[in-house]
Amino acid sequence: MWIGVLGPLQVISGGEPVEIGGLRLRALLARLAVDAGRAVPVEALTEAVWPESTPENPAHALQSLVARLRRALPDRSALRSVAMGYLLELGPAQVDLLRFEELVAEGRRALRDRRPAAETLRAALELWRGDPFSDVPAAPYAAAETMRLGELRLSAVEDRIDAELMSGAHRPEAVAELEVLIAAHPLRERLRVLLLTALDRQGRQAEALAAYEAYRALLADELGSDPGPELRELHLGLLRGELPRSALPAELTSFVGRAEECSAVEEHLRQDRLVTLVGPGGVGKTRLATAVAARSTGTVWLAELDQAADPADVPHAIAAAIGVRGAGDIVSRLVEAVAAAESVLVLDNCEHVIDSAAAVAHELLRRCPRLRVLATSREPLGITGEVRFPVHPLDQDAAVRLFTDRARAANPGFAATDEVAEICLRLDGLPLAIELAAARLRTMSFAHLVARLADRFRLLTGGSRTAMPRHRTLRAVVAWSWELLTDVEREALERLSVFSGGFGADGAERAGIAGETVDSLVDKSLLQLSGERYRMLDTIRAYGVERLRETDRLDRARERHAECFLALAELAEPQLRGSGQVRWVERLAGDRDNLTAALRFASDSGASDTAARLGAVLGHFWLVHGDHAEAVQRLGALLRTGSGDARTTTWYLLNAMFTGQLAEARADVEGSRQADEPLVDALIALADGDIAAGLAATEPHLARADPWTRAMLWLARAFLHGFTSDMPNGIQDLVSAAADFEASGDVWGQALVLMSLASAHTAAGSVEDAIAALDTSRALARELGDDGQRVWLAGIRISAGEAATARAELLEIIAEARSAHHVALARLALADLARQSGDLEQAADLLRLAEEQATPESRPFQILHLSGTGFLATARGDHDLAESRLDAALSMAAAMPDPPMVAKVGVGKADLLLRQGEPHRAAALLGAACVVRGGPDAHDPDVARLTRDLQEVLGPRDHRTAYDQGRELATADALELLQRW
Repeated sequence: MWIGVLGPLQVISGGEPVEIGGLRLRALLARLAVDAGRAVPVEALTEAVWPESTPENPAHALQSLVARLRRALPDRSALRSVAMGYLLELGPAQVDLLRFEELVAEGRRALRDRRPAAETLRAALELWRGDPFSDVPAAPYAAAETMRLGELRLSAVEDRIDAELMSGAHRPEAVAELEVLIAAHPLRERLRVLLLTALDRQGRQAEALAAYEAYRALLADELGSDPGPELRELHLGLLRGELPRSALPAELTSFVGRAEECSAVEEHLRQDRLVTLVGPGGVGKTRLATAVAARSTGTVWLAELDQAADPADVPHAIAAAIGVRGAGDIVSRLVEAVAAAESVLVLDNCEHVIDSAAAVAHELLRRCPRLRVLATSREPLGITGEVRFPVHPLDQDAAVRLFTDRARAANPGFAATDEVAEICLRLDGLPLAIELAAARLRTMSFAHLVARLADRFRLLTGGSRTAMPRHRTLRAVVAWSWELLTDVEREALERLSVFSGGFGADGAERAGIAGETVDSLVDKSLLQLSGERYRMLDTIRAYGVERLRETDRLDRARERHAECFLALAELAEPQLRGSGQVRWVERLAGDRDNLTAALRFASDSGASDTAARLGAVLGHFWLVHGDHAEAVQRLGALLRTGSGDARTTTWYLLNAMFTGQLAEARADVEGSRQADEPLVDALIALADGDIAAGLAATEPHLARADPWTRAMLWLARAFLHGFTSDMPNGIQDLVSAAADFEASGDVWGQALVLMSLASAHTAAGSVEDAIAALDTSRALARELGDDGQRVWLAGIRISAGEAATARAELLEIIAEARSAHHVALARLALADLARQSGDLEQAADLLRLAEEQATPESRPFQILHLSGTGFLATARGDHDLAESRLDAALSMAAAMPDPPMVAKVGVGKADLLLRQGEPHRAAALLGAACVVRGGPDAHDPDVARLTRDLQEVLGPRDHRTAYDQGRELATADALELLQRW
């Protein structure tokens, strides 16, 4: 709800106006709004509503009026009674008067600190729609408030004009605006100070002197006094020609974002006499420099060096900017011109004349102690005392604001959508690219702009006709940077443009690029160093790839890239099975995009040997890193084209098992199987449901295999036993696997096995053993950075009865996880916890959020989501929806196969049967779920609740009888019962 009193009373809710009928109701609401958020005494409200004649029983009359107003408001709870009065519970953002005061205070703080303030003050003044309280009774408070607000408004207008003058935005209309204000307030001295300043900034010094004389005469006639000290000092500066002047051009567009950068550069410029803004072309260095310089004290000069065609032209360009003329040594004449007063010299676009710009800047700074230099360049000047300030692309919020602002200038009807953020991201947050893209909306639709963005260099043309040619198109901006490079730097940058997601120093070294070349490219703002990795803007990368394509060198560059990262992968391979696993998983994760790009190129170009060798290592990395869906997609494609080998097949099947796609994967590997592959044979047997064949395939190899291979075989056997709900043998296999994984140093294997042991102990009711395994597994999963495994561990912890600990872990995962899919899985588990605690609305919200973020092809997620929505529908009484969701979940879980998940869905079906009035069948299903799971899972919140409810409905004896009907079935029969009922 929004309430406006700066004009006729206005109430808006949901974007629509709300009618408040009756003069007294409007008067009451207006008075409450003035002190929104604070209690207003009955006496003050009575005086506001009945300013002329108070009713006989004012408290009763006011109470009746408040009741009517409460009914008229869209949010009745906002108006409440308090001790001795009433309170309108709205914040400053919901009342225009309070928001106006808040913005004015914020603008004044910024003005005091010489920060951008004009935009804030303009926003404050735009809240006014007319005279305050214009349609309520003329109560004493309204008259006093109107007078106070009028003064505050005028003062805010003065502050806004002051801020515009400070920023260098010399609006020609400022003088006319001030003259109108002076006509209304002829004795207000601050308006005269602003008028003289505005006239001076426009080069109208004679008019400024005349304006001073007119005011001095007016004061003498009206008050018999002289102007104040500030105005007299300003007049004296005009007479002597000593006023600080700015040679900065007036800006034609708004300056968006960069508030923190402005403050930081200002601080550096106060403390250090030379600050160089460095960054890639189009990042906004010039605009930032002029914004900072406009807020500086003293005289400011702007020397635009982009037109200096020769290094010898640099001192002449500076002289032209300062206004120095005459014969003799030009640098000495520059020193004479700037040495006497506090001043700032902006040297803009130094990169193409860097040596000469550095020499002149050094000489001026050395001989002019009151001079400060603010330079912009794509590389530092490299002289003593220089502070290098990197200018980065705009952050997401500022980039979106810039695009929206410029788009509305090109097309006033433009309405921002979520796609604007994606456009800005694809354009690297570069202001020039964003402005060029927004300008295209003059001639094309937004959808057309998005569609053409892939060809950014053809699209982003048509910059200002008055700009230098190299600033008119995105291609020209990048080409200008390329021309300033040496041949070695150019070759290196083009080869590095095929890298994806950045690279480390060792990556560049493996690619044959010298460290000093990389350092030089960083200095020239064509690479950015972030931590220990180098990154290239997509715009720079796209230009480099285009250059390679134009000269038929692209395929060779990609071959070198693939060779480079194949070498890295094969160096990592033995480490992934041992004590170096954590370190090397982290190392490969840093180059994940490069490794994937190398695999894609090898596959697409027919380099089957490179593709197979890369796939074999990456399959193991993806398994350990938790990227199962990506592994299934990419390894499946390799095997279907005949590029895989035995290792590829193994990793494909293992990753497919974790995504619930083992049956489909089994079909892909049928023709690529080699002899004597016990792990592959066991996984295929699991897919076929041929448990005996799987156990037989692994048995001969357990005695002679190395510890790591033996651990993998024990793990496969545990999966096979789990399929038949043979809990004792499954647990024994897991214990053996844990010992061998520990011996080999494989952290992932240890974490997975301990998680499986925790699940088995939980199902069997051995809670202490389960929690011990959970704690150890969690520590290992954190060490490895496996968020997916941490989610599953939290789910097991819920079944172990530790809901509070599990909730804390899930919230931690959501805050830290790098994968949206893992966040989605965590939200599913939190949805179960919310439902189990009775908060059905929160459960529904979490399920919806999870569905929006999950990887759609993940079968485990689909099953858990269907199951979660089924449980929730049961709790809400929507039995038809519950039945359809639970049946779909059970069918999918049985096909994976995944016995624990089948059992979880079975519990949901039992819950539904109980609520449908069939407690005997519900108890039997709980027993069948116990068989499939391999244990009762008695501490699981849903199992425990259902058991209590069934015992209460049936009685202990009948419950046990019905439960045993399912509990005494064989595994296959129990599974059949769960699916049939």
